[in-house]
Amino acid sequence: MSSSCRRPEHMAPPEVFYNEEEARKYSQNSRIIEIQTQMSERAVELLSLPEDQPCYLLDVGCGSGLSGDHLSEVGHYWVGVDISTAMLDVALRRDVEGDLLLADMGQGLPFRAGMFDGCVSISALQWLCNADKKTHSPPKRLHRFFSTLYSALARRAARCLFQIYPENSEQLELITAQAMKAGFTGGLVVDYPNSSKAKKFFLCLFAGVSGVLPKGLDSEVCVRGGSSQAQFTAQRSRFKHMKGKCVKKSKDWIMEKKDRRRRQGKDVRADTKYTGRHRRPHF
Repeated sequence: MSSSCRRPEHMAPPEVFYNEEEARKYSQNSRIIEIQTQMSERAVELLSLPEDQPCYLLDVGCGSGLSGDHLSEVGHYWVGVDISTAMLDVALRRDVEGDLLLADMGQGLPFRAGMFDGCVSISALQWLCNADKKTHSPPKRLHRFFSTLYSALARRAARCLFQIYPENSEQLELITAQAMKAGFTGGLVVDYPNSSKAKKFFLCLFAGVSGVLPKGLDSEVCVRGGSSQAQFTAQRSRFKHMKGKCVKKSKDWIMEKKDRRRRQGKDVRADTKYTGRHRRPHF
């Protein structure tokens, strides 16, 4: 892994880099939406959540809510945390189903003990490896984050899945060392390790009882031919209408949402869009 001066975390702190212009891309750029959604689907697959019951999950670095959308689609409840007001504003305009919280994860997570069944994070954790202020110490900020996350997780083998872009091996070692110091077990899952473009890193962590580390994907050809793994293809048809709010206000979207609410045991009247209530967090 080689460093690059063009990495976003080298340009500005996250709350500055993800300004209104940058945040707008996450609601209008179909390619960004496609990539973020694919990584979210793969992360949720690696979480190995129970299929027969909804879970209460934390989305760290939730941004515009694209990963949260997938969590909602598969029947889970979630709380999103992000440091960028511009990104959270986009999430609000998109009317995401999760609850949103403005917070710096490097300062720790303000949640009560045992609150969440698991955690997912897409392209956020590597930002803690930078010292954007003189008072910032990457090891301390990482340890603070992982310690408070560990406390906020239920101890019945809760699992966390972080999709990350480590700059080099030293940065990866720093992240994993601070996670283990906070009490987590687990390790790294690498998809397409021999591909320079498709290679993806997922840090899979366990709180409480250790679990079996899932296997990474080996080849795109193998994945396209099977149905048991997340599919990474060049198809973009499912994303071509995802700009703005047009999809979320369509009849198909409303009917799908109503059906999902009914499966979750919600009261949904036939003459309304939906009446399912959010499960509110207790901070």
